Amino acid sequence: MTKIFILDTNVPLHDYLAIRHFMDNDLVIPIAVIEELDKFKKGNDTLAFNARGFMREVNKITDGRRLKNGSYSIGKHLGHLWIEPNHPFPDTLKDLFKDDTQDHRILATAIWVKDSFPGRFVALVTKDINLRLKAKAAGMEVQDYLTDKVEEEKVESSEKELQVIEDISADALQKLSYGQDNCIRWQEVSSEKPHPNQLYKFSWDGITVCGRYDAARDVIALVRAHEACGIKPRNDEQKFAIDACMNPSIQLVSLTGGAGTGKTLIALASALEQERDYDQIILTRPTVILGNQDIGFLPGDQKSKMSPYIQPLMDNLEVIKRNFRPGSKQALRIESMLKDEKLIISPLAYIRGRSLGKVFFIIDEAQNLTPHEIKTIITRAGEGTKMVFTGDIFQIDQPYLDQWSNGLTHLGEKMAGQPLFQHVFLRKGERSPLSEIASKLL
Repeated sequence: MTKIFILDTNVPLHDYLAIRHFMDNDLVIPIAVIEELDKFKKGNDTLAFNARGFMREVNKITDGRRLKNGSYSIGKHLGHLWIEPNHPFPDTLKDLFKDDTQDHRILATAIWVKDSFPGRFVALVTKDINLRLKAKAAGMEVQDYLTDKVEEEKVESSEKELQVIEDISADALQKLSYGQDNCIRWQEVSSEKPHPNQLYKFSWDGITVCGRYDAARDVIALVRAHEACGIKPRNDEQKFAIDACMNPSIQLVSLTGGAGTGKTLIALASALEQERDYDQIILTRPTVILGNQDIGFLPGDQKSKMSPYIQPLMDNLEVIKRNFRPGSKQALRIESMLKDEKLIISPLAYIRGRSLGKVFFIIDEAQNLTPHEIKTIITRAGEGTKMVFTGDIFQIDQPYLDQWSNGLTHLGEKMAGQPLFQHVFLRKGERSPLSEIASKLL
């Protein structure tokens, strides 16, 4: 027998096509959810876009013929949809939840649906942990929205994708390090063909050499320690990261790791090093609002309003500029790029609808983006554009995202094995000894 799922408001706000992702199971949308979505529909941000998109989907479905049981057919091989008015808590639970809130109305309606269909599996679907706990306390089956949630094993494997090989022969290591082409056949180190851009660390007698599987040449090529705009790699992972950011054949890069590992600095330095190859360098990050202080309430123009959010990016730019003498050709070039808007820092909300051609695009703090937002950004890429996403999947500020459902994790899982994509997980903090020890112990 098919199941019945009741959707909380945050599910369509996370994925406006969620209504079509429950196979042949039936769905219930409480009126309280419709009321809440109505408050989100105005604006240009992602929540407003998803609220409007979801209501269009519901309207499209309910424009069809209503069935005898009051439901609507969602589509071929899909279930049915009910829009259910609010129902009170049963007498046994009236004293458990005293406040009249939208969450409690949704939960009360979910309990009513469960009691109305005793022979079927009924569950409330919500990304709100507090509501999940309340539902469990009331004896209600409750689930997270799992459609775009990456399996925990895949998240862990993405952090361990770097292969360390210690039994490589001295001849192979010599050929990789000093040979004419600086490459070796992958058959010399692996019985299975690696996926594109597989990373390797080869160790022999205290010597470590880095390599990357080049699918176009079908060999494992040497990864050298490149310098980017005065920034030199301090560890092997940073060496991989700079190599990925400066490789023209890799158009999409994902850099993850804890605070102080150098993700943003490496991406920005690599962009500046290659500035002649691109028409523009764009830096952006999600404007995660704390409380109700929307960006619209801040004084000044767009630049003034964005200042609190872009300051971390400006700090990294200052680190790069300190590598050069004040007034030097390199320092003046960076100032000129800012003045001429070849290097710009833009709000992420203004990206929708644009076509970004021949742009080096850096998206910082990408762990605060949903999978749909990541897709929206990448589909803006025009000819000759390179995109670098940076972030720490364990430092998420969005209330309904976690390390398994955020856009950055989703990107790494879906794009793995694509020749134009490379993911690097940076392990060691290089900001300062104090930052490193705090990251480990606190």
